Amino acid sequence: MPRVVYFNMTADDIEKAIRFYGDVFGWTFEKFGDGSMDYWLAKTGDDKEPGINGGLARKNPFNDGTVNTISVPSIEEYARKVVEGGGKASQGMPIKGVGYFAHCSDAEGNMFDMIQFDKNA
Repeated sequence: MPRVVYFNMTADDIEKAIRFYGDVFGWTFEKFGDGSMDYWLAKTGDDKEPGINGGLARKNPFNDGTVNTISVPSIEEYARKVVEGGGKASQGMPIKGVGYFAHCSDAEGNMFDMIQFDKNA
C-alpha cells in the first residue's frame, strides 16, 4: 500500500528555517546533490524510530508550504489513478539516482507529491 514517506517544506529564508528546526527539534540539514540546487535534506531523527525525513526548498509561486510525498510502485500507473479519481498529476520527472517524481492534487485541490524510487533514474 502506498504510504507517505517524505515531506517537503519551503521557506523564504533557508538559513533561518534551518536554524529554527535545528534549535527547536534538533533536526539536521544537508545540501542535496552537487550543490547546484537550492535544496536541503532534513534528517528528523533516528531511522530506527517511527517518522519520516524531508526536505527544505526556497518558496516560489509553485511551491509554497509543506507537501507530503507518497511512495508508489509506478508513477505512470498512479498518475493515471489520480486523474481517474478526479485529481491532477504532472508527468513523472527523473531525479538522478533517486527515482521519478510527480506533483499532484486530489479531487479537492489538496497538493501532494508521488515518488517511484529507482536509483537508475
